[in-house]
Amino acid sequence: MSTDPDVSVVIPTLNRPELAARAVRSVLAQTHANLEVVVVADGPDPITRQTLEAIGDERVRVIELPERGKAPNARNQGALAARGHWTALLDDDDEWLPGKLEAQLKLAATATRESPVVATRMISRTPRADTIMPRRLPAPGEPLSEYFTVRRGLFYGDGFIQTSTIMAPTELLRRVPFTVGLRRQQELDWALRAVQEPDVELLYADDALVLWHQDEDRDRISLENPWQEQLEWLRANRSLFTPRAYAAFTMSVLSSMAAPTRSGRVFRELLSEARTHGRPGAIDYVTFLQIWTLPPNVRHRLRDAVVGRRSAADVR
Repeated sequence: MSTDPDVSVVIPTLNRPELAARAVRSVLAQTHANLEVVVVADGPDPITRQTLEAIGDERVRVIELPERGKAPNARNQGALAARGHWTALLDDDDEWLPGKLEAQLKLAATATRESPVVATRMISRTPRADTIMPRRLPAPGEPLSEYFTVRRGLFYGDGFIQTSTIMAPTELLRRVPFTVGLRRQQELDWALRAVQEPDVELLYADDALVLWHQDEDRDRISLENPWQEQLEWLRANRSLFTPRAYAAFTMSVLSSMAAPTRSGRVFRELLSEARTHGRPGAIDYVTFLQIWTLPPNVRHRLRDAVVGRRSAADVR
């Protein structure tokens, strides 16, 4: 019988041994035990190596890269080193609930295509409360670029995919690697490119099986606002979006990054980009205006009031 694991779990990290250890323990607590954990240190990191070795589980191995290449490169290197048929991704500051891999493997068995990408819902945890994301799953026949980007409410989107929820065939992650150098929208970029492959479909487990820690006092890539870089990425990848999705991304996600500039020139540039290359809907115009006219703290308070907050007990 083969000694290879069913699933390889890739965790990129650097100099955050306590967080990495928490993430690793959540993997080792999975109800599906035939797995390996490939922790990819994005540069020399002896403290993390020592911390994880102290866990004392032979399923855990640490790869230290010689120099920093950031998380997308670390994920790619982890996929190259993976021994499992499946590779699941986990950011070092997130956790899994115990039944995540078991649920994903059962769902993968129902796939109609050879290389399914299997995601799950997640619990987004902030110091204020817990929220289930995504709020809805894709409708049959709905273009995924529109599912991920087109809003149905003024202050929030419904569709979502996050790295720590993704499990895919290891071969697919090698064939369609993460884009090295991209700081934001890494999972959106990867998912939209992956589903272009003829043998790929995207499946979602209905349950929230990932705990996404959004500690507001800790630096996160998702808090950076490189709007010029994102605009270049969007223009270079226009073919991945329907016109409706292209406009929605420009007028919501990209505008949220650029609005702190308070620049009339940038306002006009993004509006022109959306109208020239996309097809905005009425809600896109309203969203665009409220992003540019309301201060972020006011928008956040309004979003909380509109969306509502579930307590941790409600989520459980």
